[in-house]
Amino acid sequence: MRSMAREKSTLPLFGWLWRGYLRAHWRWLLLALVLMSVEGGALALFASTMEPMFDDVFVSKSEVAMWGVGLTMLGVFCIRAVTGMGQKIVMTRISERTAAAMRLDLLSHIMALDGPFHQAHPPGYLIERVQGDVEGINKVWRSLVTGLSRDLVSVVALFAVALSVDWRWTLVALVGVPLIVAPSFLIQGYVRRMARASREVAGRMSTRLDEVFHGINPIKLNALERHQSDRYAALTQTRVRTEVRTVMGQAAIPALIDVMVGLGFLAVMVYGGREIIDGTKTIGEFMAFFTAMSLTFEPMRRLGNISGLWQAAAASIERMKEIFDARPSMTVAATPAPAPTQTPEIILRDVHLAYDDLPVLKGTSFTAEAGKTTALVGASGAGKSTVFNLLTRLVEATSGEVRIGGVPITDMALTDLRGLFSTVTQDALLFDETLRDNILLGNTDISDARLTEVLEAAHVADFLPQLSHGLDTPAGPRGSALSGGQRQRVAIARALLRDTPVLLLDEATSALDTKSEALVQGALERLSQGRTTLVIAHRLSTIRGADKIVVMDQGRVADQGTHDELLARGGLYADLHAMQFREKEAT
Repeated sequence: MRSMAREKSTLPLFGWLWRGYLRAHWRWLLLALVLMSVEGGALALFASTMEPMFDDVFVSKSEVAMWGVGLTMLGVFCIRAVTGMGQKIVMTRISERTAAAMRLDLLSHIMALDGPFHQAHPPGYLIERVQGDVEGINKVWRSLVTGLSRDLVSVVALFAVALSVDWRWTLVALVGVPLIVAPSFLIQGYVRRMARASREVAGRMSTRLDEVFHGINPIKLNALERHQSDRYAALTQTRVRTEVRTVMGQAAIPALIDVMVGLGFLAVMVYGGREIIDGTKTIGEFMAFFTAMSLTFEPMRRLGNISGLWQAAAASIERMKEIFDARPSMTVAATPAPAPTQTPEIILRDVHLAYDDLPVLKGTSFTAEAGKTTALVGASGAGKSTVFNLLTRLVEATSGEVRIGGVPITDMALTDLRGLFSTVTQDALLFDETLRDNILLGNTDISDARLTEVLEAAHVADFLPQLSHGLDTPAGPRGSALSGGQRQRVAIARALLRDTPVLLLDEATSALDTKSEALVQGALERLSQGRTTLVIAHRLSTIRGADKIVVMDQGRVADQGTHDELLARGGLYADLHAMQFREKEAT
């Protein structure tokens, strides 16, 4: 995927579309082009019937000519009906499949990028890239292909009819062309700037909506509805201005073409009208010429509009290419080492890590023994969660070494490394799918007996009878249809089913009531059996039985040992324990 994206991003804009997506549908595209060309060329046949209709039917009163002209016109419109419907169906098929492939490529590439990219680009921005920009590009290339086939063929064929009548009249009709050349180039640059600004505002609007809908409860609790509405209203006003300016630029070129056509008609009427009056030309010839030039009006306007549309699409393509050009910042071993197959020991040696210029880990060193539970405790900001992100390479150490089962984590493939871990966090992430889908996560090889065993071990079976559809009940957006304790138990069931050698528990029970905490704690103890387990906990009562407790302070290991050993030595752990004991008594 990354190499494919790299190839696309170095090609010219339409070449990027062709080689990346359209070339796979070239046979269907060729069929559409043929249908469009026939549809466009039919207009010229219609214009050419004007001369015999006026001269042979209306002036000479020939009945044979009447039937010939009438049947020819019927045939023209039947051909346009069939080819017009056919090309729309074919083009829709190509465009929808192309858009689907483009969105999938973009989503896959974004998911392959690491932490720094996602920290710099909020979800709403990325949603707009995948949805809005792809849709904009999709509409424009269809207009471009249609314009360069049907409309261009129509214009060329109609000009051919006009030239066959009188080449001098044709040159006179084009008297206004020089007037639109220079303004067109200026307008195209303006349209691209406005279109890019519009896409940027659309990204900020999507980001704002994403934050509002995910934070709806804090917004309600703090009475921020008006504040958030005002912020969104300001963005919508900016969007309105940029969209109006974009459309103004896009409409300017067809408007210039209108002026050019008007000047041409005036010139032809004055020049050609005299020849009709003098009898040099017949009324039929003039009507054939006039019809041909009139019918070029709409195709020429559409062709003029294409340049503005293409500039708008170019802005979207440039923004997509910026994402396709982004590369993961983490280095990956050319020949990855195999991941450990047994329950591994985890070692951190003198690890330093900083977020931008803010140091978070400052020489952290400790060992989590294989098959045992190691707890990380300390004040907020001590670096506990960063250790978890470091182990799974969501972040990268600036120096030091991390080994799992004796293998440096930088030597393993990312998929193999992350396949060693199951994680249960305080804010268990559930998808807006059924409980079954959230537990299986696409794994179709799980037997009903194994699933039942996991549900019982995680205490999910305890609340399933209360749900309307049992295991097939939707979890709701971000698991909102479940209570906190239920979400945690679903996450534990997922981790049990994953059955990895290392378990990471990050504040897994801190937000639960006493009853839910007891149930979840029991499920976690079952889950940790036979695994190397690392636990982050603020409530020290939940980790009293840990085999080792690592006390962290400002990115360093301040102390380590068992609960009893740390209390006996005094120090930071004893202070934290005493403080929590006093808080418990106070409540």
